Amino acid sequence: MSIYNDAPFVDRAVTSILKQTYRNFEFIIINDGSTDGSTEILRRLAATDRRINLIEQDNRGLVASLNRGFALARGDLVARMDGDDESLPQRFERQLAFWDAHRDHGVIGAQTVNVDVHGNIIRLTNRYPRSYEQFLAAMESQPLINHPSAMISKVAFERVGGYRALYRHCEDYDLWLRLSEVTKLCSVDDILHRYRVNHDQITVRHLLQVAIGAAIAWEAYLARRQGRPDPTATLQALPDVDQLDELDALFAAPDVARRVRAQVAPKLLYSLPALASGGAKLLTRYVADGGDRQPVLRTIARLLRYGQFRGAGQLAASLSRAYLSSAAG
Repeated sequence: MSIYNDAPFVDRAVTSILKQTYRNFEFIIINDGSTDGSTEILRRLAATDRRINLIEQDNRGLVASLNRGFALARGDLVARMDGDDESLPQRFERQLAFWDAHRDHGVIGAQTVNVDVHGNIIRLTNRYPRSYEQFLAAMESQPLINHPSAMISKVAFERVGGYRALYRHCEDYDLWLRLSEVTKLCSVDDILHRYRVNHDQITVRHLLQVAIGAAIAWEAYLARRQGRPDPTATLQALPDVDQLDELDALFAAPDVARRVRAQVAPKLLYSLPALASGGAKLLTRYVADGGDRQPVLRTIARLLRYGQFRGAGQLAASLSRAYLSSAAG
C-alpha cells in the first residue's frame, strides 16, 4: 500500500487488511511523504500490529513507491491496495484459494463495488474478466484488472521489470499487458473490494494523459508481439498531443499516430477538463484523419455551452474541412 495524503480514509483502508480472514502476511505500507495527518494515523496503526512494516520516505510518486514495496516484499504473492479503498474480509482467502487451484496464473484480481467519498454504494462493478481467455479478448479497450484489488506473483513482476515510470497514471495497464506475455491473468467471481470514486482521482484529473498513455502502451504491446523491441523502452517521456505524429517514426510503422488518436478520441467526448487541456486539438486531428464526425458535433455544442469557444472553433473548422473534402471527392 502506497499512501499519499489519504487521511480521511487510511484508517479504514489499513484496518480492512488487518481484519482479513487469512492472517499470515506482512503488510508493507509506503508513506510517500504525506503532509495531511496520514503519518500520525499510520504510526498509530503500525504500533498495534506487528505485521505492519511502515516505510516513510520523501514524496517519490506512486510508481517509485510501488516498485520499492515489491522489492521489500518477502512473499511469493504481493497483494495491492490503495489508501482510500477497502478490502472485504475474505479477499485474501478467496484469491489464494483460486491461486492454489490455478498456479499458472500470476495475477488474480477481484470484482468490486464502487463507493463515494462517504462510503455509499454507487454501483457494482463485476465486469472484470473471469478467465484468461476473457482477459485476452478484453485487452485492447475493456477493463482488465482492478489495480488495488490485484494479487501479483513477485517472480512474474520482476521478470517484466515492474512498473514503468514512463507510463505514469496508466502504469497498471502497461503492467498487465507486459505480464500477459509471461503469465495468465483474471479476476475471481467474488466482489471483494470497495473502490472509492471521487472527482479528484487521477483518472479524472489526468484523463487525456491516461488515455494517450494506454493507447501507446497497446501499440508497444503489439510491437513486442511481432517480435520487435519495445519502441518506448528508451523514451524519457511519452509524447503529448502535439507530438503524436512522431510515433510513426518511433515505431517505424505507418498510421500509429492515427490509431492512437482513434483510441483516445472517444474517451474525451464528455470530459471538459480533458477537452480544455488539449483534447479538443486531438479531436480536431481525429476528424481530419477521417474519424466519426457525429459525436464530435455534439462535443462542439458542449464546448460552446461551457464557454470553450476556441476549442469549439477548432473542431468546427476541422469538420468543415472534412465535409468539403468529402464533397470534392
